[in-house]
Amino acid sequence: MGEDGRKIVTLHQKYKDVMGKRNKPLPLLENVTIESVAAEGKCVVHHNDMVIFVPFCVPGDVVDLQIRRKKHHYCEAEVARFIKYSNVRETPFCSHFGICGGCKWQNLPYQEQIKAKQQQVYDQLSRIGKVELPEFRPIMGSVKTQEYRNKIEFGCSNKRWLTKEEVASGTEFTNMNAIGFHITGAFDKIYPIEKCGLMDDLNNRIRNAIRDFAFATEISFYDIRQQHGLLRDVMIRNSNTGEWMVLVQFHYDEEGDEAKALALLQHIGDKFPEITSLLYVDNQKCNDTFGDLPISVYKGNDHIFEVMEGLRFKVGPKSFYQTNTEQAYHLYSVAREFSQLTGDELVYDLYTGTGTIANFVAREAKQVIGIEYVPEAIEDAKVNSEINGIDNTLFYAGDMKDILNDEFIRQHGRPDVIITDPPRAGMHADVVNTILHAAPRRIVYVSCNPATQARDLNLLDVDYRVEEVQPVDMFPHTPHVENVVLLVRR
Repeated sequence: MGEDGRKIVTLHQKYKDVMGKRNKPLPLLENVTIESVAAEGKCVVHHNDMVIFVPFCVPGDVVDLQIRRKKHHYCEAEVARFIKYSNVRETPFCSHFGICGGCKWQNLPYQEQIKAKQQQVYDQLSRIGKVELPEFRPIMGSVKTQEYRNKIEFGCSNKRWLTKEEVASGTEFTNMNAIGFHITGAFDKIYPIEKCGLMDDLNNRIRNAIRDFAFATEISFYDIRQQHGLLRDVMIRNSNTGEWMVLVQFHYDEEGDEAKALALLQHIGDKFPEITSLLYVDNQKCNDTFGDLPISVYKGNDHIFEVMEGLRFKVGPKSFYQTNTEQAYHLYSVAREFSQLTGDELVYDLYTGTGTIANFVAREAKQVIGIEYVPEAIEDAKVNSEINGIDNTLFYAGDMKDILNDEFIRQHGRPDVIITDPPRAGMHADVVNTILHAAPRRIVYVSCNPATQARDLNLLDVDYRVEEVQPVDMFPHTPHVENVVLLVRR
């Protein structure tokens, strides 16, 4: 055999060795005790120098684990069998628990949830931030742990997710349309939801009525891969004023689709007089975002109102408003307390949304200037000031890193206090640098992601020390946690 032939044989053997390793069955670990809560709503186990992350279990459970993914430094597994249930365990209130994935901690008692969230905030601020920290305040638990949300979005798809039991049954499912939640790792599939307990039960009746009417009238459901199908997405919002908003996203494919869409809206509007804002949009994009699309009003108003401490806040379909209304009041109260306003301060409210925080603190400040990326939200913020008789606010729309610059500060004045409530990605480095240059006496940093907050605290540490830390739970049964930090200029 020539040299080239030997090379081919050697390469072929290497390929077989690699493929053999890839196809090697992953192990089943028996009689393993779950140790503690970890990130992303999972639990953790250490086994033979491996760190293993497992969803849908609690510390103290004794289980058999099937390894599903093996990396260099960790493994991911799922419970193959429960041998013994932990004493630290709650019975999930939702029939979809373990499949939907939206409330991964329903099986963990609420007091244990908030303990884990307090520890999560501490771990992330200390390990990522690497800044000097004061003693943390105890986490503020949510007033409500069920039906606490004021907004839920449901996807629609012609590819229904089938559970393992449904697949194993051998049943042939002729109707694969579904309204519900996206399944992790399967962007084109929807798990059908019959009842979600995170919002007032009217949300279930509205969603199921939309589903039933679509089934009865043979309305097509959206196929995200093929980009066709009429019924695409449903957003439901309510408020503490008793108002309800429903926005249905359609995707008009062919003649007659608009008539079908309007018939569905008519049916829902007639069936549910509680809906005060019935809206729809034709979304021809490749994703379900509609911030850049015109919204049509089918019935009622194009907004609803929330009330907080006597203030009325207009909330439109594109507006950001904290999804836990009662807990939002406590979150904003902490932000206002940390601001230490006396009535003489100029406050910059970054990522102001509909101006909720700006208007909430305006009565105790000299002036508040809010900046937000979404123009529609800024228009709502201005309206919110107007309807509440607040005349010491200014609002600007645009990209934060482009608006908040030296010229802006020269024009409007150097802030005494900056309140910042950025998205999960945290603040752009240019924004952090501008804040450092603006040199306010105090910074109040409200965050929905303590990890990126910790990163930003590290950047601000050059001129600011952390004086107060207040975790706030906005999302019971999930690993998500809000955190408010007060920074004081050194």
